[in-house]
Amino acid sequence: MENIKVIIWGFGAMGSGMAKMLVNKKGVEIVGVCDKAEHRVGKDMYEVIGVKSEGDKPVIIKDNIEEIVKNTKADVALLATDSFTRGAFDKIKFILENKINVISTAEEMAYPEAQEPELAKELDRIAKENGVTVLGTGINPGFVLDLLILALTGTCENVEHIKAARVNDLSPFGHAVMVEQGVGLTVKDFEEGVKNGKVAGHVGFPESIRMVADGIGWEVEKIDQTREAIVSNVYRETPYAKVEPGNVAGCRQCGYAYVDGEMKIEMEHPQQILPEKENLETGDYIWIKGTPNISMEIKPEIPGGIGTISMCVNMIPHVINARPGLKTMLDLPVPRAIMGDMRDIIER
Repeated sequence: MENIKVIIWGFGAMGSGMAKMLVNKKGVEIVGVCDKAEHRVGKDMYEVIGVKSEGDKPVIIKDNIEEIVKNTKADVALLATDSFTRGAFDKIKFILENKINVISTAEEMAYPEAQEPELAKELDRIAKENGVTVLGTGINPGFVLDLLILALTGTCENVEHIKAARVNDLSPFGHAVMVEQGVGLTVKDFEEGVKNGKVAGHVGFPESIRMVADGIGWEVEKIDQTREAIVSNVYRETPYAKVEPGNVAGCRQCGYAYVDGEMKIEMEHPQQILPEKENLETGDYIWIKGTPNISMEIKPEIPGGIGTISMCVNMIPHVINARPGLKTMLDLPVPRAIMGDMRDIIER
């Protein structure tokens, strides 16, 4: 069997991270990379990620996805360009219509029917017509505050209430995430951005909440969200953001879901760059009230960067195996590390 052939669209922090992971995997190869950044276009992918190709032919980064798709046979495209379903829609549509499976890092794509039901139906239709599959996944949404919660409820006779929190470090993420979180802004600009929508904060609470609720059979009536600035007392700097003392290092966001007039799901997600600068420990926490009660703690957090990269890469064979259509993490096998040959998982 030939290697699984992969295209990467978007070569920032996440896309290049996927490339670094893939070049060390068996049974898979990268056959095309698309990116708009001028300082990357025209260069060999291996040069950009700092990995020797060891005899593999160069993979030149191009800014024209049509050229890549036209001249390259691919099994799956990893799309790491957007956070919102509406922004990613045309890109996903193009790939699907070229009969290539898609795995997207767009947070809303983890459960797009939560906020974009019509677009979700259209993507499902297009995927089925072309005999391919589309999945949105990542560390969150995609795993910590939804799939992991659901897995824990599998040991429960009944569930009365769910609370979860993810206290994480934003540092591994790229420019787009920093803008969404308002990192580097003054408090005044952050608050204005929340009002006008420029500061989205964590993208994915409605998606995670709906995935959890639908998964266990709760009908959500209302979802409320709050966003507030996390103000830094010290200077912080990452490759993608600079924060002066007194400015915003991140966003504390909460989501609340109501079922039959009662708050049933609470989610808290304070995230900022370099939290250790102010001695803050990161972690992932889940509390389930039911029979039995469950309390889970992971400290420090599952790192967001490598977590998202790994979720996308490790789901490649499961997406290829899946029946055509729009899928969520509820529909596919349990994610796990693939230490052997990826081709061994493909159903022939």
